[in-house]
Amino acid sequence: MTTTPADLYCVMGNPVAHSRSPAIHARFAELTGQHIRYERRLIPLDGFAEGVRAFAAEGGRGCNVTVPFKLEVPALASQCSEGVHLAGAANTLVFQPDGSIHADNTDGLGLVADITRNAGVSLQGARVLLVGAGGAAAGVLGPLLHAGVRHITIANRTVARAQALAASHSALAALQKAELSAIDLPGLQTDFDVIINATASSLAGGDVPVPACVLRPGSLAYDMMYGPAAQGFLDWAQRHGATPRDGLGMLVEQAAEAFALWRGVRPPSTQVLREMQQAA
Repeated sequence: MTTTPADLYCVMGNPVAHSRSPAIHARFAELTGQHIRYERRLIPLDGFAEGVRAFAAEGGRGCNVTVPFKLEVPALASQCSEGVHLAGAANTLVFQPDGSIHADNTDGLGLVADITRNAGVSLQGARVLLVGAGGAAAGVLGPLLHAGVRHITIANRTVARAQALAASHSALAALQKAELSAIDLPGLQTDFDVIINATASSLAGGDVPVPACVLRPGSLAYDMMYGPAAQGFLDWAQRHGATPRDGLGMLVEQAAEAFALWRGVRPPSTQVLREMQQAA
């Protein structure tokens, strides 16, 4: 009896060995009856386009993209979602039967779902600090504005990048009646309801990128990284009375959005997140 080969998917990044995406998508497939195989692909820093073409040539059906390649994705795509056009960054590719590539960004939807549904923190009317102005920050800014926040401050070491990100989202901010501002890291002097670390400092084992004055008791301090990489940020937040949360829930929720794009069925993300937290 011949067995139909599994549809092939992957996550591309550098580094990528730490990624828990293969386990998440395997569990999604199990729970939804989908026949897939999902791999990690370590891509050379100067080889992203070549890596995507090679994966497509192998029959790949779709891939997730993680650091540091999210800003490179739109240039490779045949079509981009509205969110990708706005952010200039993408984390999900869908390889179409006709050879075209569709790019989407599920990061922001995953972040908002984890904060509001899994952590139970309302973003309506919240004052948010978004630390970083790279592809990760760009991918979540639009959905945060759509979630009803009152004010978002983008803080980055290079303030010009924060200003450019704010400018590209200014029309959406006005439409949502939200304020949007950009600042350099030393300029931070006030506290926030929600602090989101969208920098790669955790992954690189770097110091916490912002001063403790941004925290207050009850603030949600969210690191988009997860596992050991996020621990320094989470410990720092807890020492200053804030509520720490890592990005595992975001990872699961954005993966569920990607899975739905690929397979046409939405997996039970809340169940899978609970299983992963219990197994940790």
